[in-house]
Amino acid sequence: MEQASHDQIRQNVRSRYKEVALQTVRTGSSCCAPADPDSGCCTTSLSYEDVSAQLGYSSEELGAVPAGANLGLGCGNPQTIAALQPGEVVLDLGSGGGFDCFLASRQVGETGRVIGVDMTPEMVSRARSNAGKGGFTNTDFRLGEIEHLPVPDGTADVIISNCVINLSPAKQQVFDEAFRVLRAGGRLAISDIVTTAELPPEIKKDLDKMYAGCISGASSVGELTAMLTRSGFKEIVVEPKDDSKEFIKDWVPGANLDQYIASAVIKGTK
Repeated sequence: MEQASHDQIRQNVRSRYKEVALQTVRTGSSCCAPADPDSGCCTTSLSYEDVSAQLGYSSEELGAVPAGANLGLGCGNPQTIAALQPGEVVLDLGSGGGFDCFLASRQVGETGRVIGVDMTPEMVSRARSNAGKGGFTNTDFRLGEIEHLPVPDGTADVIISNCVINLSPAKQQVFDEAFRVLRAGGRLAISDIVTTAELPPEIKKDLDKMYAGCISGASSVGELTAMLTRSGFKEIVVEPKDDSKEFIKDWVPGANLDQYIASAVIKGTK
């Protein structure tokens, strides 16, 4: 993996999520896990709604978004830690089909605003279409990389993200950018994958499935804490969630991934 360029990694990830974005109807497991070459997505047979329920989304949340917004992606529910308030500006890093943006939109209300950034054109198009279908007028979906956010300094009150930062080959730059676009007093509310043990070499080297599947690009708690500190964040929390191992073990049956990675809550304040 160390020989692969950052652009190669991004292109692998972009190609993977282009396929996901172009799927119109599917019942399959979360695509934040290695792809099944025969299905183009993942390896178990849960519906997107069932996958999202495992991640902590309520039935009310699942029913509150336009059809096609929930693509079964993620490793947690950042809404549960964001404590969003009416009138706030929310930025979603890696917004996909708009699922978390639409949920945030309901919480910040008409006086608030939600910006979604995604590097996959097909995802941005899908999210914009979903916003139109759902009548969401306070959402704005932008094409861009999370390492180079198309957002001015001091824009957001809250940054959310769901199992996306692990996909970046330049995580320090992601956190530097997050710090830049947050207002003073702004906060992070992120769900992402962390390593809890050293990954086996065969997983580390697999760029096509394991990296794009939110596994081999994961960092440790200590590494993430150090990066957040270097970016300038205070009140840092990186807390693995042991119960996440229940769904992670099914991402690649037989690979024992629950021995190496977990979903974590990541918080910090500017």
